[in-house]
Amino acid sequence: MTAAPSAVHGGAAATVAPLAGFTVAVTAARRADELSALLRRKGAAVVCAPALRIVPLSDDQRLAAASRELTARPADVVVATTGIGFRGWIEACDTWGTAEPLLAALQRSRLLARGPKAKGAIRAAGLTEEWSPPSESSAEVLDHLLATGVDGLRVAVQLHGEPLPDFCAALRLAGAEVVEVPVYRWTTPDDPAPLDRLIDAVVAGGVDAVTFTSAPAAAGLLERARATGAHRALVDALTRDALAMCVGPVTARPLMAHDIPTSWPARARIGALVKRLGEELPERFPSLPVAGHRMRLRGHAVLVDGTVRPVSPALMRVLRQLARRPGQVRDRADLLASLGGEADAHAVETAVARLRTALGDPRIIQTVVKRGYRLALDGGDCPPEER
Repeated sequence: MTAAPSAVHGGAAATVAPLAGFTVAVTAARRADELSALLRRKGAAVVCAPALRIVPLSDDQRLAAASRELTARPADVVVATTGIGFRGWIEACDTWGTAEPLLAALQRSRLLARGPKAKGAIRAAGLTEEWSPPSESSAEVLDHLLATGVDGLRVAVQLHGEPLPDFCAALRLAGAEVVEVPVYRWTTPDDPAPLDRLIDAVVAGGVDAVTFTSAPAAAGLLERARATGAHRALVDALTRDALAMCVGPVTARPLMAHDIPTSWPARARIGALVKRLGEELPERFPSLPVAGHRMRLRGHAVLVDGTVRPVSPALMRVLRQLARRPGQVRDRADLLASLGGEADAHAVETAVARLRTALGDPRIIQTVVKRGYRLALDGGDCPPEER
């Protein structure tokens, strides 16, 4: 039975979750559950594969040594770069019984916070920050320090997962004595199998977007792909197909170094990241007027008049071939190739029949006798004999 064309093209679409029909990858090690929940709330299917592992340094002698040094000889300036790092520093000293003398020493220092989370951690410790940049940028913190002058000053910098060589080197060149405080570090995941599966899925076109909340995670994904021989294929997939969505420009740098297009929200927050993704990802797929309907392809589903219709990966490959040149005939050989090498001569007819059922109106895909199939594009410029 032929489905009646929808009378309303835009009304129902407003109720569809913005990421419904898309598969989104989460590479974060920290706050992965929170990010995944936000993405699922927007309708996405989520794949989690941490690209790194956070190793706390509460038992590390370097952190203990830096803390003793700053307690005995307080810094003129202390830079807190992350909330979790500053809290971890104080908590580690608490386990050693040295937190109180350290906090007393920090009260004699000028405290700078890179962002609101670092500011909150400073205040939770009973301290007060002197200054924090509106941009949450390490570069702006550095500019502020250099502008106010650090020559002859002792500056402690709480690191955030990896060294900050440019930041610390610039302070040293300006005459500061720099004390690095390594609170935690990044390393490879204990089990790389989920990350390997993610890389395979991105390369195969099974992931529509990959999210990154730290530069080490972006670098870790690329490094793992290099170790497994999939680096070139992964870079190509992130360049052509999957959207790389970062929490901010610093996170995007390892990807940009490989000329991978990246996006990020105006504010470096995971909520803002999810909102930006929900705005940008659907717009990569055009809305097509077909057989009196509005159709928009997504990763593993199709929106028809605002209704999400799941489509299998094999059928989606056929539909993408038809949508690549909407209104024009695609011959059976092209469509057969999209089904894979083991498909037989009748596979195309079977796939088209199943697609018609999945889309809810068989008129969306038209048969052109002895030539192939096409999408029934409304007002299309196809030749009259094909209408």
